[in-house]
Amino acid sequence: MPLSYEALPTEIARHYQRGGADANGQSPERALSDGAGVPCRHCMKIVPAGQEYLILSHRPFPAPQPYAEQGPIFLCAQECERGDSAAFPAFLLSDSYILRGYSDTDRIVYGTGAVTATTDIPDAAETLLARQDVAYLHVRSAQNNCYHLRIEKAG
Repeated sequence: MPLSYEALPTEIARHYQRGGADANGQSPERALSDGAGVPCRHCMKIVPAGQEYLILSHRPFPAPQPYAEQGPIFLCAQECERGDSAAFPAFLLSDSYILRGYSDTDRIVYGTGAVTATTDIPDAAETLLARQDVAYLHVRSAQNNCYHLRIEKAG
């Protein structure tokens, strides 16, 4: 099954990059990257050393509801190009991530969440997305639960 690795949509990234309020109603914080461990959720690359980036609270769901988790993410401070959805994202540098399934009503599908080795994400995603009750997946940090990207069936 072809997969689509969905970065933060450009219109949302531009909102934050242009000073728009985050999920907490606050302006994003600015910091300088050390070149390691600062993955931009829009271009899906590590923010280079010395480049400014944003730290903000993001809710990757269309509306607030009990399962609509929100948390901190990083984003290039300057406008960047959206990452390629066809390629497995190289910015996933940790050994493992949480992979979790959601329904077409944006609710967690119980029993789908698991810490998954980074190298196993494509196979695990295919298995989960083959289920009728799973519409899409989130990839989150296994250490901090930060949102990284969304995986869907391609096409």
